[in-house]
Amino acid sequence: MLRALGLGDFLTAVPALRALAAAFPDHRRVLAAPAALEPLARLSGTVDGVVDTPPLAPLDPSLRGAAVAVNLHGRGPQSHRVLLDAAPARLIAFRHPDVPASAGGPRWTRSEHEVRRWCRLLQAGGIPADPARLDLPAPPERPPVEGAVVIHPGAASAARRWPADRWAAVAAAQDHPVVLTGSAGERPLCQAVARRAGLPEAAVMAGTTDLLGLAALVAGARRVLCGDTGVAHLATAFGTPSVVLFGPVPPSEWGPPADRPRHVAVWAGRRGDPHGEAPDPGLLRITVEDVLAHTRPRASTIRST
Repeated sequence: MLRALGLGDFLTAVPALRALAAAFPDHRRVLAAPAALEPLARLSGTVDGVVDTPPLAPLDPSLRGAAVAVNLHGRGPQSHRVLLDAAPARLIAFRHPDVPASAGGPRWTRSEHEVRRWCRLLQAGGIPADPARLDLPAPPERPPVEGAVVIHPGAASAARRWPADRWAAVAAAQDHPVVLTGSAGERPLCQAVARRAGLPEAAVMAGTTDLLGLAALVAGARRVLCGDTGVAHLATAFGTPSVVLFGPVPPSEWGPPADRPRHVAVWAGRRGDPHGEAPDPGLLRITVEDVLAHTRPRASTIRST
């Protein structure tokens, strides 16, 4: 099962992984993905192992000759060929005209929600898949802080990063303790937010937890406030109330399920470049007041500002 991408990508594929676990209970199920995801993959109960795999890199020789190879990575042709080069007996993948072996697969739909996309792929192959099966059990370890408001100001691309001064204003307005999360590389960003918000240095937890520790922190949080990034999907997986800011990509493609009242997606209603080198203009249309208005959501909704 190829999904050599990031945290949010893995979490949106959990329903598909669960469907594959049910469809192939007697097989050894291996996820080809970054090794850092293995603790969460095992927490999901869907795989027997993770083989460290960079995006579109040749598969480890141990994965050659699988009975079934499932492309949960993309629409091809590159990802299709990565799997086919490992000589599986069967390929489950979206149809691509440059890869004859994929001809029996369903058509890729650009604007489809990411969770439903992979479930539809399996359903087309006769494998029942329920997009609602996103939940994960809480990690066994205790979180370093419980009951805090978790603010995650970073994102993989600048286009999805709301300005630090706005996050600081949101943090300063919270009526419960606040912690700031991120990678080690995002620690300076979190420190800047903390300084502007008047928070102590101890509030900055960026770079201090591993992935399972971050998951435990989100599972035990009062609320999560973040952009369109992996932490938003953790909040969905653990049922932690969240407010998620969307910019260039609409929540209809990557947002929390519309039928879950604990989660609010805030979006300005315009698309942009998700890989842009500056904050997306639509994201910048979201104000501090917009976010504070939804820190205690009473209904699941997509808010257009």
